[in-house]
Amino acid sequence: MKDLFLGAAYLLEGLRLIRQPGLRRYVLIPLLINILLFGGVLYFAFGWIGSLVEMLLGYLPAYLDWLSYLLWPLFALVSLVVVFFSFTMLANFIGAPFNDLLAAAVERHLTGQAQEEGDWKTLLRELLPNLLSELRKLLYFVLRAIPLGILFLIPGLNLAAPFLWALFAAWMMALEYTGYPMANRGLLFLEQRRWLREHRGLSLGFGGATLLGTLIPVVNFLVMPAAVAGATAMWVKKTQT
Repeated sequence: MKDLFLGAAYLLEGLRLIRQPGLRRYVLIPLLINILLFGGVLYFAFGWIGSLVEMLLGYLPAYLDWLSYLLWPLFALVSLVVVFFSFTMLANFIGAPFNDLLAAAVERHLTGQAQEEGDWKTLLRELLPNLLSELRKLLYFVLRAIPLGILFLIPGLNLAAPFLWALFAAWMMALEYTGYPMANRGLLFLEQRRWLREHRGLSLGFGGATLLGTLIPVVNFLVMPAAVAGATAMWVKKTQT
């Protein structure tokens, strides 16, 4: 339980870090990407979510109709998580090269070690590998999201589906954002997952806080750069102790 709260605190640490003078220039493009994508989501989401909830409730058997009033807010929350989480994955795919630069800058800021300074030539050179890495994460996500999504359509099991989805989404958030500082240090996707499993409580706490941040209007604009900075701080702290 302690690790869960410690992990969540790293998102707040990320919010503090992105306001530092030496790091602000790395935040601009990820921030603009989030504003554009989440601005569109906020505009259209409520109509989508209402339709999605009605569809999910339609799969309830007749003898559970009395539960609809209780399940409506739960399914609405899960639908909101699914919609915002999907757009978060898209935002990270687009912003991956810039997030790598931000993670490297945060690590330099925290450690004081002179590392190779990232520039636009570095960004262009690493653009394809970064995008391929994001595609691999998307494939990892899809292969697990599909069976979890099917659970929503199975009467009885769909009562547990929202909780399983929230847990999975928190894990994916941790995997997504800690991947940037670890990739900068040469850790492959398999090694990244192994590190997160070794620090499961910390990872789920951080991922859960980040997931919650994506659901809060206006705050979700800052979540991507703050989560990159917070994940980097978490990585640096755990690897130096």
